[in-house]
Amino acid sequence: MSIKEGRVAIVTGAGQGIGEGVAKRLAQAGAYVVVADIKEETAQKVVDEIVAAGGVAIAVAGDCGMKADADRIVQTAVDKWGTVDILVNNAGINRDAIFYKMTEQQWDDVIRVNLKSCFLMTQACYWPMRNQKYGRIISMSSSACRGNVGQANYASTKAAIIAFSNTIAMENAKHGITSNVICPGAIDTPMARSVPAETLESWKKSQPTGRLGTVDDIAEMVLYFASEEASYTTGQHIWVDGAMQTGLKG
Repeated sequence: MSIKEGRVAIVTGAGQGIGEGVAKRLAQAGAYVVVADIKEETAQKVVDEIVAAGGVAIAVAGDCGMKADADRIVQTAVDKWGTVDILVNNAGINRDAIFYKMTEQQWDDVIRVNLKSCFLMTQACYWPMRNQKYGRIISMSSSACRGNVGQANYASTKAAIIAFSNTIAMENAKHGITSNVICPGAIDTPMARSVPAETLESWKKSQPTGRLGTVDDIAEMVLYFASEEASYTTGQHIWVDGAMQTGLKG
């Protein structure tokens, strides 16, 4: 798998966890990376580490679920490097509650950050990608896309991301723009480690692999979808979950 050196990539929610790992892996592969995150200090920390390792990156703080910020993030990339080649829609939050106790605010916040951000960021990248007849759009869903107790809001966004991405793939294949989705299972991230210890342990035991996935497991799949060789791979969603969705046990 290869990425042409100097390809311009935007990774949202890149201040920690999966987004951080993806940003670093793309930079290692030769991309120029916009590390976009709601927190400027965490985005800059990732940039400093990328640059120290010999990569090229800039930090842009903003809420990609807001149109003005989404447009500004993309315009910053265009102003700096002339275009956008790769977009990784990774930003996401959870506001868990059993359905009948879930507040409207919990619903709206998750829909905006997880789903609306995909729409706004993809739309903002559309003309730079279409004008050059090249683009790679990779969006993060989740194994929760099939539904999950206490996550009516989160699961709904993750299912919708698949349908959204498929539509983008169908509408833009003729323009050289691919659109694909990754469905991570239980991945060892700060978000995962925020749950009670017994919950985390039960996740591990439920995994056919006997372990949680790593950020690197996800970053390598992003690298494939972002690569020059993936021009005919579009409209796909790939489970990176250690066979959890199959129900198989080792």
